[in-house]
Amino acid sequence: MKKIFLAIALFHFIAMDIHAVKTMDSEKYRVLVSTDIGGTDPDDNQSVAHMLMYSDRFDLEGLVSSPSYGSGNKEEILRMIDLYEKDLPVLSRHIEGLTPPDELRRMTKQGRKGAAPYCGYTNPTEGSQWIVECARRKRDKPLWVLVWGGLDDVAQALHDAPDIVDNIRVYWIGGPNKKWSTNSYAYIVENFPQLWMIEDNASYRGFITQNKIKDKYNADYYDTYIKGAGFLGDDFIRYYKGIPKMGDTPSLLYVMNGDPDDPQGESWGGSFEPTTRSSRPVFNRPTSAEDTVPIYSIIEFHIQGPDRSDIPTDSACFTLTIAKQKWDGFHLGGGDYAVRHSTYYTGTLPYTITSDIPGFPEYEGAITVENLWPGRESDTDYKVGVNWYTDKSDPKLFWKDLQGAETVYKWRQEVMDDWGRRLEYLK
Repeated sequence: MKKIFLAIALFHFIAMDIHAVKTMDSEKYRVLVSTDIGGTDPDDNQSVAHMLMYSDRFDLEGLVSSPSYGSGNKEEILRMIDLYEKDLPVLSRHIEGLTPPDELRRMTKQGRKGAAPYCGYTNPTEGSQWIVECARRKRDKPLWVLVWGGLDDVAQALHDAPDIVDNIRVYWIGGPNKKWSTNSYAYIVENFPQLWMIEDNASYRGFITQNKIKDKYNADYYDTYIKGAGFLGDDFIRYYKGIPKMGDTPSLLYVMNGDPDDPQGESWGGSFEPTTRSSRPVFNRPTSAEDTVPIYSIIEFHIQGPDRSDIPTDSACFTLTIAKQKWDGFHLGGGDYAVRHSTYYTGTLPYTITSDIPGFPEYEGAITVENLWPGRESDTDYKVGVNWYTDKSDPKLFWKDLQGAETVYKWRQEVMDDWGRRLEYLK
């Protein structure tokens, strides 16, 4: 009798699992991922491992290496695919519809290495051209472009093919990534305010592991689920000593769960609200601690310096040093010099602006960053269209001090349990 009961229970479990897969198959979304994998933050490797193990849940069309900063490259994506290929025979016994490795390799492209200049774009890359090609395909559904780093290849694609703006939907992990691509972001928001965009500056951080919590969902997740889980599991220990950060994963979760066409609804990848503007304070003078700006805003400094016709327009020729990092400033012509910056730090940040150009005025000042986005309104803010969404501003949805992060954090244990079941297949 016990055997019969177990058989019936197993049948129902399998039936439920098959039903779930069929449901997801009918709701698969077209996805292209732009990642700075191999750069300064190894959490992209973690998110790629997760993505490959869930490639049955969406129609992957592109994997683009877009390192605005650091040494990322497409070879790192290909290395992860090689590991996935070794695990695929085992995974395929439990999961139908995983993307074949050769198909993944064909869609892996190299994008821009390094941030764009002040204008926000330069020349087409293999990656930006692939975005255009995928976006122009005749499909019933739009192409979801999930950006895990800078927006440089997306900006280049839109510059080269403005017609694709209505064919793509962007979910961008912003926040720290915004400072690496201020110029490409400015180009997009100025020229394509009608773009369908989820600008996730803080919500995604509700998914990041809390290292000090010793349970199976946080510091002990590696030992509980990942250790011994195939080749991808063996590789995982290389990143943050196996502690999952996976800050980019919420973009994938968004197209796996809930209704992606409704950003204000519930989803593993967060819930967002429409905004009519993107904060952009502009200063034509040195600032002090009394000058306040919203977190994640595009802070723009303009300096009147020597009118040098011998210095090419849009060339880097001075330096902003802030928060122990250096950023290029550009000559715009007619003695106008400008630099953009964005930060996810709050509080008062001192800075200097210096140049080797004779007669260039040097600034030494400070700026105070407030923890609310888009924050106080300015006449110089970018105006955006009806399809621009961002982190929910309701104080009840702050997790710790992170705006909107509760909309992701509330689902985290469910997500990690779900991935844990897939990782068990590899043991």
